[in-house]
Parts: sequence; structure tokens; C-alpha cells
Amino acid sequence: MRNLDLNLLRVFDAIIRERNVLRASEVISLSPSAVSHALGRLRVLLNDELFVRTAAGMEPTVRALEMAPLVRDALVTIERAVGPREFDPGRTDRQFCIAATDHMTAVILPNFLRAISALAPHASVTVLPASRIDLTAQIDVGRVDIALGSFSSLPHRLREQVLFVERDMVVVATDHPLAGSEIGLEDLSGLPLLVVSTGGSEDGLLSERGLTRRAEMFDRKVLTAAFNSIGKHPDFKMVQPHFLAVPSLLAGTKNAAIVPATLAKFFSQSGSAYPCELPWKSPARAVQMAWHERHTHDPGHEWLRSMLMNAAQFVTDTQG
Repeated sequence: MRNLDLNLLRVFDAIIRERNVLRASEVISLSPSAVSHALGRLRVLLNDELFVRTAAGMEPTVRALEMAPLVRDALVTIERAVGPREFDPGRTDRQFCIAATDHMTAVILPNFLRAISALAPHASVTVLPASRIDLTAQIDVGRVDIALGSFSSLPHRLREQVLFVERDMVVVATDHPLAGSEIGLEDLSGLPLLVVSTGGSEDGLLSERGLTRRAEMFDRKVLTAAFNSIGKHPDFKMVQPHFLAVPSLLAGTKNAAIVPATLAKFFSQSGSAYPCELPWKSPARAVQMAWHERHTHDPGHEWLRSMLMNAAQFVTDTQG
């Protein structure tokens, strides 16, 4: 500890979040050579390689992964102790990072971005694809400020708040023979289905490091049970991971898609697909934002959460 310079931990924190020396140097305003030199000193002090250079970037060692959340907690505590006691949105140049699917990006983030642009003109926002990263690890090391999604369980160190309650709807192409009419169970059971899944197990859930989230934004069991009640089985014509690709994939086909109601109404408003209620009661599910407990009392993070809550409320108010 006598030989440990606090700046070495800042360098470590930047590299583990960015996985790239050049990007890390830009984040902490040092030259790439200074970052490399600091990493070299830290490797000697800790007697561990910490990061191994690969084609995908700087891959952390086991020791680095163990250190990462503890170092992030320590740096946040120091920043809280010596930093400004109040958060001024109009003056901050903070970069916020949100993990979200293209569904959340389309229905929540436009209003959020308009508010950020007006109230915090010098702040910036990075959106990471929530479906393709280890969310728990990214939240732990501080790369992700907030993750948006439907979470059924969270590790004890994460906090969550419900943004709104979601249900499912069916959508078809605007030139589909059933567009403009009510779609019954017999009708739907005769249509090939297009569904969105970002991977995970057969129950539509994806679990990692104590965080369980929905990988399928529809309830496969309820859908299958409804079809089985009339002696039919669902024909999953296509399973793919992109919500916003649904209208173009439906166009010119007889397929139907099961999507979240907020997205179905988004498609309807843009004229890209025709929405209809499902012929069974769609189970409601909460859409939440999740964050690390270390940020709970951070004024800037509190402001970020309030902006997302306002944006989500606008969606539910306008779409019903």
C-alpha cells in the first residue's frame, strides 16, 4: 500500500471498463503511453498480468475481475467524499451509459434524449446492447450506469425500480389479410409466427451472476397452452433477436409476431404494422431499471433515474 499511487487504480478502472488502452487514456485524459506505463507499474506491484491483449481487446485476468468491483466502489467513495455535493445538470459533462434492447431504445430513450439535450446540453449518453453483454459484470465495474429490462431476480448489490408494466400484443403486416380485423385464436393458430428472442434457456430467461432477465419478451408457455387448448401447436417460423426488424420481416408475408404492447403501438403510430389484442389474457410483466447500490445516493445518478422515470411515464401516458 505504501507504494500504491491512487492514479494507478484510476488507470485500472478505466481499462477494465473500456478493454482498450487508447479508449481508457481518453476517458481519464492521459496519453496512451502514460496508461501503459501505469499498467506496467500496477502489474509489478500486484505480481499479476491483470490484462492479456487479445483480438477482442484487453481481456482481464481472474485477479483483475475480482478487483474490479472493489476498486470501482473505492473510487466512487473517494469521488463522493471530495467531489461536489450537488449535481448541476446544466454544467455537467458526465457521460452516462445505459444498457438497453432496441425495444427500450425505441420507446423510452427518444423522450429521455430530448430531456437530456434540453437540461444537460454538455452531458452525453452511450447505449450498449443489453442482449449481448454480461450485464452484471458491466454494472459491477461501472461501465453500465443503468440497465433496462425485465428482471425476475437480482443479486443483493443491485437495486431496481419499475418503469412500467408491459403486456403482449400481436402484429401483422399492414397489407395482411387479417389487418384491420380482430384476430381470434383459430386465426392466429393458422399463421406462422415470428418472435424475438435474445437467447437463454427454453423458459425464455437468461441468468448470469445472480441476475435473471427475460430473453424472450413474450410468454412462450402461455402461447403454447392457448394453441394446445384447440389442438394446435405454434409454428415458430422465425426466431430472431431484433425488435425493430419485425415490421420489415412481416412485410409481404402471412406471418404474425408477438411483441410488447408499447412496441406494437409504436409500429402502429409509424404505420409499419397493424396491432391487435391477443386472443388470450396476456400476463403482465414489469419493465425495470437496475443499477449498482453504490450509485443509489449519487446526485447525478439520482437525476439520471428521474429522467428515465419521466420518459417511461410519458410513454405510458401517451400509449395507454
